[in-house]
Amino acid sequence: MVYLSRIYTRSGDAGETTLGDGSRVAKTHPRIAAYGGVDELNAVLGVAIAAELPRDFADRLRRVQNDLFDLGADLCVPESPDPAAHQQLRMTAAQVTAVECWIDEVNEKLTPLTSFVLPGGTAAAAHLHQARTVCRRVEIGVLELAGREPINPQVPIYLNRLSDLLFVLARAANAEGPGDVLWKPGGG
Repeated sequence: MVYLSRIYTRSGDAGETTLGDGSRVAKTHPRIAAYGGVDELNAVLGVAIAAELPRDFADRLRRVQNDLFDLGADLCVPESPDPAAHQQLRMTAAQVTAVECWIDEVNEKLTPLTSFVLPGGTAAAAHLHQARTVCRRVEIGVLELAGREPINPQVPIYLNRLSDLLFVLARAANAEGPGDVLWKPGGG
């Protein structure tokens, strides 16, 4: 359980912060950038949810927001050979599978694509496309961290699937409005 009685601690005033295992790192460390990006993605999803999404989309995206807190908690505690560290909250293959199932469920109702899709259409779709692009950037940051330090392999897999989910949700949001905005090569 989280209990916050004070919001500021002054412990980060010199440019360092504490990880979940108690170690201190610079706020510019790739691990901090990675889970900071996850926080930004979560906020962008909050904006998308507020953009008049269908109720079932909003309800499931709130579940995704909870998963993103799990993912941030996972990144906050570095991998360790110590068995106690593995008892920390970690992303699981089951969380990835849940996203894959939702992708399949939504995608089966959509018409196959014959062109790339431009971000836009309805306001809800545009917000979902923005969340998708933020998700891709966050995934890149997580992969940069993974190139330097071991991380839970489920973390980048989850983010990769999430960006796919956000794409199909944007398409579905457009199915209720003006439809997908298709790319016309050279036809700007």
